[in-house]
Amino acid sequence: MKLKLKNVFLAYFLVSIAGLLYALVQLGQPCDCLPPLRAAAEQLRQKDLRISQLQADLRRPPPAPAQPPEPEALPTIYVVTPTYARLVQKAELVRLSQTLSLVPRLHWLLVEDAEGPTPLVSGLLAASGLLFTHLAVLTPKAQRLREGEPGWVRPRGVEQRNRALDWLRSGGGAVGGEKDPPPAGTRGVVYFADDDNTYSRELFEEMRWTRGVSVWPVGLVGGLRFEGPRVQDGRVVGFHTAWEPNRPFPVDMAGFAVSLPLLLAKPSAQFDATAPRGHLESSLLSHLVDPKDLEPRAANCTRVLVWHTRTEKPKMKQEEQLQRQGRGSDPAVEV
Repeated sequence: MKLKLKNVFLAYFLVSIAGLLYALVQLGQPCDCLPPLRAAAEQLRQKDLRISQLQADLRRPPPAPAQPPEPEALPTIYVVTPTYARLVQKAELVRLSQTLSLVPRLHWLLVEDAEGPTPLVSGLLAASGLLFTHLAVLTPKAQRLREGEPGWVRPRGVEQRNRALDWLRSGGGAVGGEKDPPPAGTRGVVYFADDDNTYSRELFEEMRWTRGVSVWPVGLVGGLRFEGPRVQDGRVVGFHTAWEPNRPFPVDMAGFAVSLPLLLAKPSAQFDATAPRGHLESSLLSHLVDPKDLEPRAANCTRVLVWHTRTEKPKMKQEEQLQRQGRGSDPAVEV
């Protein structure tokens, strides 16, 4: 038994001596472990550097938000609105004026279908806070709707829109507000906004930088959910419409805007009161632009920002009955 333990101890001793000798020999050999150590150290250094940069970014104050351009630097939007006397006239104009008041750098051209200015419209303009020009021109009797005729038989607002174009080109005839037309070189865009439509504020910023003629869809018009240009690769290639799609420009009056310099450069361009039904817009645009050069707006004409709404005609049976009894509403109260 003692012999076996001695043999085991001797074997253990010899193996240990051999291992020690191998280790001593290896100490004298070149070691290739230095490059990995250096790479690991570089990674740690890069991480420390990134952490320091992130900490510095957190301590740095946030950048100031981008400031919108000053109103004086914006092109002016000239909004042309024909209007005529009726029970809902003031309600329509109040609603429209409050939308327009949200838009910077805007000039409202309000044109009455009348021989001269009316107190209702004059007072509304004075109270609106808007930059405005008040014009008035009476529609000739031959062009006026006859009793019982539907509204689509004869175009409305032709004389009034043309009167606004005349003022933009040469001035004169203003009965209130700004009397002088835009000076030469004025940057601007002209939009024909009827008083009964509904307008998103975004629409006006879409049109502001129009270079020629810009276009977009109009909701609730032509018997459709919307009418408007069809756009492919950023260009107008057709129109989504149901009624007379072969018109030169099958667009609604609310669906386009024209740059002021272009209008001034084409003095003969105006609306034609004798144009066939549905061709009133084309009678102007045909003098100004080729359909292929139209500028699509509103996300390539995929967003509706204006609606062809109409206020229901009020029923006045009770008012008429009271008037026959001499107890009608006080006419001195403006409605």
